[in-house]
Amino acid sequence: MFAADAQEPRQPYKPIHHTLRSMEPESLKERADALARMFLDQGVTFDHAGEERPFPLDAVPRVIDAESWQGVESGVAQRVQALEAFLDDIYSREGSMPRAVEDGIIPWRLIATSSHFHRAVAGLRPANGVRAHVSGIDLIRDEQGDFRVLEDNVRVPSGVSYVIANRRAMANVFPEAFATMRIRPVHDYPRLLLHALRAAAPEGRSNPTVVVLTPGVYNSAYFEHTLLARMMGVELVEGRDLVVRDGEVRMRTTQGEERVDVIYRRIDDDFLDPVHFRRDSMLGVTGLVSALRAGRVTLANAIGNGVADDKLVYSYVPDLIRYYLDEDPILRSVDTYRCNEPEALAEVLERLDEMVVKPVDGSGGKGLVIGPKATGEELDQLRANLRRDPRGWIAQPVVQLSTVPTLIDGQLRPRHVDLRPFAVNDGDQVTVLPGGLTRVALPEGQLVVNSSQGGGSKDTWVLAGRYAKVPTTDDAEVILLGANRPMTTDADAPPADPLPGEPDLGQDAPPFAVPDEVTVVEREER
Repeated sequence: MFAADAQEPRQPYKPIHHTLRSMEPESLKERADALARMFLDQGVTFDHAGEERPFPLDAVPRVIDAESWQGVESGVAQRVQALEAFLDDIYSREGSMPRAVEDGIIPWRLIATSSHFHRAVAGLRPANGVRAHVSGIDLIRDEQGDFRVLEDNVRVPSGVSYVIANRRAMANVFPEAFATMRIRPVHDYPRLLLHALRAAAPEGRSNPTVVVLTPGVYNSAYFEHTLLARMMGVELVEGRDLVVRDGEVRMRTTQGEERVDVIYRRIDDDFLDPVHFRRDSMLGVTGLVSALRAGRVTLANAIGNGVADDKLVYSYVPDLIRYYLDEDPILRSVDTYRCNEPEALAEVLERLDEMVVKPVDGSGGKGLVIGPKATGEELDQLRANLRRDPRGWIAQPVVQLSTVPTLIDGQLRPRHVDLRPFAVNDGDQVTVLPGGLTRVALPEGQLVVNSSQGGGSKDTWVLAGRYAKVPTTDDAEVILLGANRPMTTDADAPPADPLPGEPDLGQDAPPFAVPDEVTVVEREER
């Protein structure tokens, strides 16, 4: 909220700072309690350590100004485009080496040894060429305040439902905030996703049938599966509801079987088809890969995308951006040591107590070791693991994630956060949802923010530029708020800072005018 040694809050946070200073602690606590009750009543939950609990939503939002978001938006879209090109290169050229391998950009052995590289889908190209229909790119803000990419998620990225639920709850509990700040909405995500899924249907399907495939009610992200299916107006199915017949995937209904054209799957690759993957899987559909090869159905996201999630591949993404797009990366990656390289491994082993070491195929913070906080026994075990399987690990210097004020036991305390923007690719363009999921590490000093490790979340407010239109249609209000929005038109909103290239109209009003009577605060799983 504040720059280093600053007495005044950063410009985007001024209205929130004004509000917090004018609030009584009891009033803030009441609003926070209302948020928790709302999530509990609506079933917005997440599985943590085997216990289903309300997803923690902090009452203080994270705010990103329009200019900063421009860099995030273009950087995330660029990264998704490069990963799409990489996945197409390694899977579509059956019988020949990927171009990036032939030209020395990335070693073939690195790709072939990834646990998520699946030869079962080699040579299989989706109908509109899209493999990562939905991507979640995890970002952090470093000590200099710059956004940097922490990891890529193009398998089955989770968490967007909490973005939607967070905004709905905040807008209902703190409606005054949306009257004083021009906050870009997130309610359009289900429409964007449905459009991308329908656009991916096999050729000739004028009115494609889309379904969401879930592992079932015991999955930690089941709330998300149900919410997205409901908001898109499509069926939520389990593997037992689908059957492959005559080369087509068909859905069992009370009126008989219905052809399925697009499956938005929320099941890991290993459980999708017992013919090609785990033989004991009861979650998938027997013969699904054969239907994919026949071009009778589209799977979103595609099988085998996990090779692009491999954290060792992550270290090559800046080079892949330059190679496929002929552009310099807009967002920098975190410096990474490839432990499969002898010189890098030697340095990591020497400085192990200073590094963060991660398994290349890990998720949810599992297996991660933070050297400065590890015990001697943990470091000794880690050394043995690195020597035994250097391909399975990367190392990075400890990055002090930025902090945002967070309500802890009735008091505002700094807590570390990251950000997962979600991108949707419909084959023509990559659209980045304005905001994304801000995850917050609730224990003091904790750097692991993952929900599966006990983290919470914040609503992420991306501010609109001075001349950007902020939709306030009746439909948007019904989906997003469930209540009337105080700001009836875009013209009613206070002015915002101009973006680079926009003229400054010389208005005397402050960038975000806050009425004196406003006394309330505004405002994952892999």
